[in-house]
Amino acid sequence: MHKFLFKHIDNSGLIVFRIIFGLLCFLEAFGAIFTGWIRRTLIEPKFTFSFIGFEWLQPLPGDWMYAYYAVMGIFGLFIMLGYKYRLSVLMFAVMWTGTYLMQKSSYNNHYYLLMLLSFLMVFFPANRYASIDVKLNPSLKSNSMPSWCKWFFVLQLFILYSYASAAKFYPDWLDGTVMKILMRSKADFYVVGELLQEEIVHYVLAYGGILFDGLIIPLLLIKQTRKYAFFASIFFHLFNSFIFHIGIFPYMSLAFSLFFFEPKTIKNIFFKRKIYYNDNAVIVPKYSTVLLSVFSIYFIIQIALPLRHHFFEDDVLWTEEGHRLSWRMMLRAKSGRTNYKVVDANTGREIPIRLSHYLTRKQQRSASTKPDVIWQFAQHLKHDFANKGIPVKVYVNAFIRVNGKPRKQLIDPKVDLANEEWHHFKHHKWILPSQ
Repeated sequence: MHKFLFKHIDNSGLIVFRIIFGLLCFLEAFGAIFTGWIRRTLIEPKFTFSFIGFEWLQPLPGDWMYAYYAVMGIFGLFIMLGYKYRLSVLMFAVMWTGTYLMQKSSYNNHYYLLMLLSFLMVFFPANRYASIDVKLNPSLKSNSMPSWCKWFFVLQLFILYSYASAAKFYPDWLDGTVMKILMRSKADFYVVGELLQEEIVHYVLAYGGILFDGLIIPLLLIKQTRKYAFFASIFFHLFNSFIFHIGIFPYMSLAFSLFFFEPKTIKNIFFKRKIYYNDNAVIVPKYSTVLLSVFSIYFIIQIALPLRHHFFEDDVLWTEEGHRLSWRMMLRAKSGRTNYKVVDANTGREIPIRLSHYLTRKQQRSASTKPDVIWQFAQHLKHDFANKGIPVKVYVNAFIRVNGKPRKQLIDPKVDLANEEWHHFKHHKWILPSQ
């Protein structure tokens, strides 16, 4: 195992990936500024729905989140240029994690992936070539890397895509319902809008998604199918970028292809003057056992997290328990009608509230369909009224529709959510059964 993982190979793929990764981090940060995402998500809301346990993590006041993202974008630029690489990627990781944990109204899997990668890239020798660090300190220069650098990415992607494929094996995906709902909002797209409403297209996209996610990694690993898989990957990810507008994720996914092609091919395309490393020396560092132990624990967690929803009662599509951090991508469409009843605990008098007074429209959608967000808003109402000297009880009457099916009641309206505790690894009985 040590011989396989610590055998040195040419590092061209990792160097090019660092450059693309840094560029994408830069574009993600400044894109959030110029598209208005920061204003809509972090400035306009009176508070944000953070990950439970991180309620203390709220956006900076005023317009300071613009400066926060600008600094983060500069660190992305430093990563791309290879300037003070490890410090830059670590600072980006810390800052990105902060923004990831402080809001989940705009949750995307690629936010989670970017958080993982930015921390993990600290451990990769990605600044050993074509970097300012090498210009400043030539002793850093190297044409090789241990092969675990490549196989780490391969294994991470295999886990990601395998779970994404497996999650699609359920009736509403297999009969085209989910894809039909997702495509309904694309009807006005130029040229392809009408085509996307065809039933046959829904089936092609639904089953194509299963096949792509399930087969892309093995097909990229096999030399005979690698080129065809790469072209399929280009089409798949550019289609997703055009149709779903999911930021940098499609382009990052294409950048991962660098680790599947022969290093010499990558070297010849991007670094014609670079000396190709082909010595295959095995260099086992003193910290190899620690490194392998840390990575083993990491991958055990990565394999376990997406399985946790099987240990909760009911369907994850209904309860959302175990949904996040599980590579469950675009699997359902939810809509709801939810009323919050606030009652003075001392007098029993109902206190009328308007959701629009507390939440943006996007937040209202989450606070109408997702049990964890509903619970968090109940807690917010409790603390808000407590600050006014009024102890309250909060009851929720929520009816939601999953994948176009008839509305059903989601929350037990007799339970005071303001005085319920949240359990990360236990089903919440106040979420009514889906059947």
